[in-house]
Amino acid sequence: MSANVWDARAEAYRHSEAHREGADLDLLVEWAEGARTALDVGSGGGHVARRLREAGLEVVTVDPAAGMQADVQAFAEDLPFADASFDVVACRAAVHHFADVATGIGEMARVASDRVLVVDNLFMGEAAEEAELLRDPAHVRNYSEAEWRGLLHGAGLRVEEARTLVHPIDVAAWLDRTGCAGKDAERVCELLAGRIDGDLVRLDRIALRAVKG
Repeated sequence: MSANVWDARAEAYRHSEAHREGADLDLLVEWAEGARTALDVGSGGGHVARRLREAGLEVVTVDPAAGMQADVQAFAEDLPFADASFDVVACRAAVHHFADVATGIGEMARVASDRVLVVDNLFMGEAAEEAELLRDPAHVRNYSEAEWRGLLHGAGLRVEEARTLVHPIDVAAWLDRTGCAGKDAERVCELLAGRIDGDLVRLDRIALRAVKG
């Protein structure tokens, strides 16, 4: 899907409560401790960059959508930076949109001098994948922990720590952000019925800290 769709969504993601806060953001800040420079890949609304800058890091943001107002406009699969340009490369809730996930992870590893930090939705079964794609045609795939470990290992990274996090978010806002409505929204809720409790849908996330070498 073209990056243009994200231009239309930019404001919603900048102001999204589900993206602005979270235990996963706190964890990324903790795992970035000791670093001086960072690259935020698929920076979206800029929430990772904001938190890392507040922690004292020099941060460059990169996103393929002009509307996200990143410092650099580029896809993760083709990062315009030299090898080992940043102490830390971080990516939150974006990898499931990568068209070529192995290349994207490889590029993140290439431009990191020390570590790569990733948070993304965890694979929750084929019904959840169907729901994700119906809600958002830009979705490609969520990955299991085993798949994540394989991807990171294949990029020359060693996983030091992996944590699974529960991420409950408002169902209506989650659907609205991608313009999912009517019959499609009803079907998404049917597919995720076991994960919906009242106004909230429970999405599992995985956080991984991987180091070079």
